[in-house]
Amino acid sequence: VFSLSVDAREVDAFSMWYGDIPFVFLNTKKTAERCRFDAAHELGHLVMHRHGAPQGQEAEKEANAFASAFLMPRRSVLANAPRSATLKSLISHKKYWNVSAAALNYRLHSLRLTTDWTYRTLCIDLAKLGRGHEPEPSPFETSQVLKKVFASLREDGISKADVARELLIQPEELDELTFGLMLNVLSGKSHGNISQNKRPSLKLVT
Repeated sequence: VFSLSVDAREVDAFSMWYGDIPFVFLNTKKTAERCRFDAAHELGHLVMHRHGAPQGQEAEKEANAFASAFLMPRRSVLANAPRSATLKSLISHKKYWNVSAAALNYRLHSLRLTTDWTYRTLCIDLAKLGRGHEPEPSPFETSQVLKKVFASLREDGISKADVARELLIQPEELDELTFGLMLNVLSGKSHGNISQNKRPSLKLVT
C-alpha cells in the first residue's frame, strides 16, 4: 500500500495486480476515515475483479458494498447501532468502526435500520457540514512495515537522499509515496554503503 504522488491527487485511489503481488495507492489528502474506506474498496476490487469482470459502475458498486460490509459487519452493526439515528448519534457511533459518519449512515440504511426519510435527512445534515469535512475525525493509520524498514535503514546509516538516489526520484517524492514516514525516520548525512554510481534495478509496470 502506497500513497499517491502529488501530481495524481485528483484520483481517489486505485489498485492493480503486478504478477502475484497486489498494489494499492491511496489519496492521503483525504480524511483518515475516507482513506480507510478507499483501502477496503480497493481490496474489494483486488479479490473480486482480478479477472476483469464486471467493470464500470457495477464493479464500483460491488467494491463499495464489500468495503461497507468489511468495515461494518452486519452482526456488529445490528448489535451496536444507535437506537435513534441522528447526526449526533452517527458522530458518536462511527468511532466504534472507525468509519465516516456518511458511511455509517449508508450502512444503517442498507441494513434497513433506518427509513428512507431518515437516511435522506442525515445526508442533508452531513452535507451542511461541508464536503470533505469529517466531524470528530480519527487519526491516520500508519504502516508498521515501512516503519521497521526505515528504522533498519537508519541503523545502517542509509539516508533518505541515498534511497531517493537509488530510485532516481526526488527525496520529496519519496515522502509522498510513503505517507511521510520516510521524512520522520530517515534524516542526517549518509554513512551507508549505497553506491552513487550503481544503476538501480527498475522494472516498468504496465
